[in-house]
Amino acid sequence: MLTDKHCKNALCPQDKKRARFADSKGLYLEVSPAGAKRWFCKLYADGKEGRMALGSYPDVSLAEARNARDKVRGQKADGLDPVQTRKLEKLKATNPQGDTFKIVALEWYAKKSTEWSPAHAERSLRQLERDLFPWLGERPVAAMEPPELLATLRKVEERGAVETADRELMLCRQIWRYASATGRVSRDITDGIKEALTPYRGTHFGAITDPQKLGILLRAIDAYKGGPIVRAALKLAPILFPRPGEFRAGEWKEVDFEIGMWEIPALRMKRKKDGKEFGPPHFVPLPRQAVEILKELKVYTGHGRLMFPGERDHGRPVSENSVRTALITMGYTSDLQTWHGFRATARTILDEVLDFDPLLIEAQLAHAVKDANGRAYNRTQYLKRRADMMQRWADYLDELRNAAMPTLPDS
Repeated sequence: MLTDKHCKNALCPQDKKRARFADSKGLYLEVSPAGAKRWFCKLYADGKEGRMALGSYPDVSLAEARNARDKVRGQKADGLDPVQTRKLEKLKATNPQGDTFKIVALEWYAKKSTEWSPAHAERSLRQLERDLFPWLGERPVAAMEPPELLATLRKVEERGAVETADRELMLCRQIWRYASATGRVSRDITDGIKEALTPYRGTHFGAITDPQKLGILLRAIDAYKGGPIVRAALKLAPILFPRPGEFRAGEWKEVDFEIGMWEIPALRMKRKKDGKEFGPPHFVPLPRQAVEILKELKVYTGHGRLMFPGERDHGRPVSENSVRTALITMGYTSDLQTWHGFRATARTILDEVLDFDPLLIEAQLAHAVKDANGRAYNRTQYLKRRADMMQRWADYLDELRNAAMPTLPDS
């Protein structure tokens, strides 16, 4: 076995590339002709000899080299690959900012938020800063236990924000996955917490899916005595079934009456940030009935930019509450029918009653779907088929509207 004196005096003859001085249990000191001295430990895998560097002498003393050798042998005995284990430790050490929950969460947020819409990014950061950082921000993420996170989320529940607690758990789940991937934690403490929170089931938008009841609603819309802008929005909602936000901000320059098409810019669609900036627009084929309603509306608002301007400020779109209030006035509360619910109305009846291809319906709804072969469904294609579907839908709504109308006697 080596001694410190052996290590200090070890030399390599000038006619050799290196000299090795064995200690014990696979540890040896390698000396170059120039006098450089390095520690190595022999490793065996698949019957072949390899080695692992343990540092330079005298920076790593003989005692320290033996301790490092024993650590390597222990890892081997536990079935670990010492080389890969060291690489992982080095990767973990490349996290210069630290490992508190706040640091890890903000690091994750900086990487992911660039893909989100500004509204989603702002809401997520606000939830972290308001509900999570004050209680968990300075805690080392690796030291945190499930009860800590559960107690924090229950504080959110206690103020009645059950949905917010559910959303914040989803944020934490993504943060822990990121922490695991970057070597900060070895387990996901969010697993199982959902079962300990108050169950939250997302509420569905009220939507009539019975054709006969839909016919009654359509007749009520025709009888509505409100202003021309809200009346037009009410009439178009069941025919075109866009998202209210995309609908309300519509501009006249987006409508081509000659070909019967409404081109909604990507920026106004419900998409991630890159989809809004670089994605294609969404095309809405306009059936004959929708064109007639829009032409009537243009008499009132065609002098301005917006199709549905607000009454007080013509530079801003009409409030979503305007249509909601109109529906309530007609007796249709949010549990019965909402503006957004017309999308579910159309989706259900187009599929179950009119038997249209679900992929075609989803494309019209501007949903990202794939066909049976895994190919993304291109919303900008199949416009002819979608235009045919939309005209059939508008005609069907007319049939429902007129189904219970009294027949006039022959003159």
